[in-house]
Amino acid sequence: MAQIARWAAKFPDKVAAHFPDRGIAITFGELDARANRIAQWLIGLGLRPGEGIAMLMDNRPEFIELVYACRRAGLYYTPLSVHLRPAEVAYMLGDAAAKAIIVSPGLAELATSLLREGSIGAMPRFAVGEGLDGYAGFEAALAAYPAPADLPPRPVGREFLYSSGTTGLPKGIKRPMLEWEKRDAPDWDMTWKSLYGFDEDTVYLSPAPLYHAAPHGYAIRRTIGEGGTAVIMAKFDPLRALSLIDSYSVTHSQWVPTMFARLLALPGEERARFDLSSHRCAIHAAAPCPVAVKQRMMDWWGPILWEYYAGSEGVGTTVAAPQDWLARPGTVGRPVNGVALHICDDDGRELPAGQVGRICFEGAPRFAYHNAPEKTAAAYTAQGWASLGDLGRVDDEGWLFLSDRRADLILSGGVNLYPAEIEAAITRHPAVAEVAVVGIPNDDFGEQVHAVVVPRDPRANQAVLRAELDALCRDLLAGPKRPRSWEFAEELPRSEAGKLLRRILKERYLTPS
Repeated sequence: MAQIARWAAKFPDKVAAHFPDRGIAITFGELDARANRIAQWLIGLGLRPGEGIAMLMDNRPEFIELVYACRRAGLYYTPLSVHLRPAEVAYMLGDAAAKAIIVSPGLAELATSLLREGSIGAMPRFAVGEGLDGYAGFEAALAAYPAPADLPPRPVGREFLYSSGTTGLPKGIKRPMLEWEKRDAPDWDMTWKSLYGFDEDTVYLSPAPLYHAAPHGYAIRRTIGEGGTAVIMAKFDPLRALSLIDSYSVTHSQWVPTMFARLLALPGEERARFDLSSHRCAIHAAAPCPVAVKQRMMDWWGPILWEYYAGSEGVGTTVAAPQDWLARPGTVGRPVNGVALHICDDDGRELPAGQVGRICFEGAPRFAYHNAPEKTAAAYTAQGWASLGDLGRVDDEGWLFLSDRRADLILSGGVNLYPAEIEAAITRHPAVAEVAVVGIPNDDFGEQVHAVVVPRDPRANQAVLRAELDALCRDLLAGPKRPRSWEFAEELPRSEAGKLLRRILKERYLTPS
């Protein structure tokens, strides 16, 4: 029996997903019926098992319906970031060999650009909801399939995700489907279920875009797929998020550090308005969380913050429970699932505890980037250990601490400097909401440390704040690590996953005109 069909049979009237910003709720019974009808339609389009579609959609019910329809129809689905440019969409459509694309009217500008620039070509294209010029109507197409019906036995369809592309074109990660005969077996690791306590009673707040890997996994598979209820925001807003935790008695949630910064920026009286007592598990990842920021969140929400380090590639995962982090501030945990962790130098040799090197995992199933054998090879050491390209260190007990991505290192006077370490020191100042550190050209040293600061109060006296930050860095950082130049900004460029886009920062602030 299909995953959702099982829950629809058990409690058809239970809400699978709330979309409070749209005033819509969809029950398991409704989701089951819609997924069946959409699967019939996709098969009717001539899509064969193992082929796929692309989805350019914001957070709305059809996104979830399409996911479960593709699973039933034996198809891959590729969610596309709404921040892509037409040329990037064209690349991903071609690389994934998508046979159709489905878009949201809320993304009309990008969807229209795709038509104007020929990015879609002649592939079938559809728009959900109220429709969009140049795209066939999704609901009109479904009208030919008015009721659920038996479906042919096909493998269990699944996601075909792409990396966020912070350092170049996105890389596809395409995993095999489960055979139809094995359709009731889990097709991914279930350790998270016991760690975080997801079950039928879970009420999960999703404040992020569903097209990104982590929100997609937590909302659709780990919550709805386990019989729980997802509360899906159209777009993150800190005050709205607190309100939804209160009004829906949210038990679980997933965040990125920049969301914490925006939550902490709310006035105390605003934060105190809401009852957050139902909230027992707040999970976060995607980027290093400054110690000072996480400590303030712990002080506010209590010891409910769980942190993990992982990637869509599935090469390994570390997890830090709240108590683990409180005992070792800054750690992102130790490996789970029997995978071993190694820190290696540039030649693949393992380094001792305390030294910074490339984070590698041993023991996870081997993965491959789609159509990119050279990138796959670069992700593995000679020993067969896999890496996401990040740098870190372990302590004597094997707890991992992130440093940075290798691409973000600053080389100044022959010394490797890690932006995350410098950023962590600067965020200890109470007037700092966010900070990004990058390397900029320096005639004497090659690069120098440059800090871009977002003040909590936009009206703050920048000269005074700079002097205070200079003094703080003198107290906390060795000479080469101290910023030689400062800049103040209203916001930092980030991906939809909350990852800092340092390359965009350099383009925006540092490229000569």
